[in-house]
Amino acid sequence: MITVQLYTTLGCHLCEQALALLNGLHTELDLVIESVEIAESDELVERYGIRIPVVTRTGSIEELGWPFNESTLKAFLTEAAP
Repeated sequence: MITVQLYTTLGCHLCEQALALLNGLHTELDLVIESVEIAESDELVERYGIRIPVVTRTGSIEELGWPFNESTLKAFLTEAAP
């Protein structure tokens, strides 16, 4: 099981596309997807405000920022897995 965080905000169409890509890999990679609303934290807005969507994996410092496609996302998630 891989737990991922998707840094997002309401009304972000690119974030919706990123979530759709994650959902497409959900079963194959046994993903747990956590959406993190950046608008609830000034720190997160400062860090990710112009970069969202961003995907991270629990236990890793690596980040994958937009733009990415399914193959790039899959490689990021599987190569970063312990």
